[in-house]
Amino acid sequence: MILVDEQATEAVGRQLAQALRPGDVIALSGALGVGKTALSRAILHAAGHDGEVPSPTFAIVQPYDDLPVPIWHCDLYRLEDPSELDELGLDGGLDGILLVEWPEKAGAAAWPQALRLSLEFAADGQRRLTWEVPAAWEGRWPPA
Repeated sequence: MILVDEQATEAVGRQLAQALRPGDVIALSGALGVGKTALSRAILHAAGHDGEVPSPTFAIVQPYDDLPVPIWHCDLYRLEDPSELDELGLDGGLDGILLVEWPEKAGAAAWPQALRLSLEFAADGQRRLTWEVPAAWEGRWPPA
């Protein structure tokens, strides 16, 4: 799917927010500056968050408990080893939703039922969005 501009990214965020269920994980991969946080921001706003959505690069985990189903927005860019994930408390018992930027930093086995989205730069400032859909997401993504 080609995202031609910010409005297209916001539209995808709305579609994803409508498909979310408690316990879901969305893993967002791509180069620096490709739009992972912009897509996360669009999901959070569509899910009902009215405030600012900063990049969690330095906080690593930014919880949004003001939503009907809490969403944790994570950026694992600064993790140096997958074992550091244990300290973040992201490995179990999550009743909400997890948005994870840089999921590859957690290791290949992390979140096997995650919807894996990948963004890459395309021509003329556009972005290309591709995905891997696990069984838990079949029928919910991609949108019809």
